[in-house]
Amino acid sequence: MINEQQVREVLGQLQDPFLHRTFAETNGIINVSIKEEKNHVSVKVAIAKTNTPEQMQLQMKIVDVLKEAGASTVGIRFEELSTESLEQFRGTATESEVHDILSPLSSVQFLAIASGKGGVGKSTVSVNLAVALARLGKKVGLIDADIYGFSVPDMMGIQEMPVVKDDRIYPVERKGVKVISMGFFVENNAPIVWRGPMLGKVLDQFFRDVEWGDLDYLLLDLPPGTGDVALDIHQMLPSSKEIIVTTPHPTAAFVAARAGAMALQTNHDILGVIENMAWYESKSGDREYVFGQGGGPKLADELRTELLGQIPLGQPDWTNDDFAPSVYEEDHPTGKIYLQAAQNIIDKLSK
Repeated sequence: MINEQQVREVLGQLQDPFLHRTFAETNGIINVSIKEEKNHVSVKVAIAKTNTPEQMQLQMKIVDVLKEAGASTVGIRFEELSTESLEQFRGTATESEVHDILSPLSSVQFLAIASGKGGVGKSTVSVNLAVALARLGKKVGLIDADIYGFSVPDMMGIQEMPVVKDDRIYPVERKGVKVISMGFFVENNAPIVWRGPMLGKVLDQFFRDVEWGDLDYLLLDLPPGTGDVALDIHQMLPSSKEIIVTTPHPTAAFVAARAGAMALQTNHDILGVIENMAWYESKSGDREYVFGQGGGPKLADELRTELLGQIPLGQPDWTNDDFAPSVYEEDHPTGKIYLQAAQNIIDKLSK
């Protein structure tokens, strides 16, 4: 026969799937009742988000651990944690843990590249800004932090793998940029189906266990939107400058404002806005505004920042000798725009 203390001890070791904290830490075990004649255990559990796939997985885990502990049947009810609890516990690391993780990078300027939605070319912008900064003589690293949608290695034409030596991971260097990505550690482009704590550990590794060396800038290609992985990264960084990527379309700019709001709410500064796919220039030199006009400047005005650059639609020139399908060459018209945007970033940060 299982008793209430045993139930609380067993459940207290499980983690909230969103906060990466045990229920003992979050006080998430709200109520326990036991019908002794039937050996039936009923529990009420508070978690960060309800009605999600993560809740369903947690429900099955709770049933399994309680039956292993001696319960015959289990009943579960979920509710959401209070706003106060979410503010207190949300994130993947404590302040001391964050300091320990990031202490080797204490002199590095973090540049987080964010967007409100997918499909606006955020990773393309991240890659080309990193390369442009390197071309301007800066020491640059790039973390492909879009865990579910990693694409940086392919975009940069990277064929090598990181070297692991003495428990340290040495990033791959390409076009003057040191790169680390989840794509290096996934076989045959397999989908990522990890949850909560496992993702947190990967992100910790990208900061803690990678031998970045001497860097001026470390760019982070964030996941699109304002989901849990993006929020965890925001809270992991003590400070960063954020660049918001949008297209000219008013709806895209409206959604991108949410990413800017997240940056401000997590005490990060917005450095500026990049408007991607700003126009298409025909061979005759005429500009066609495929996605409309005004989204980038409007977003910059709304976020009280500046427009760092407008990037036209177009394909980089590909060469078989140095294949990097998403990187514009330095003398390409779009490559020159990225160089100017990178110079704008350097100038702003030097003030």
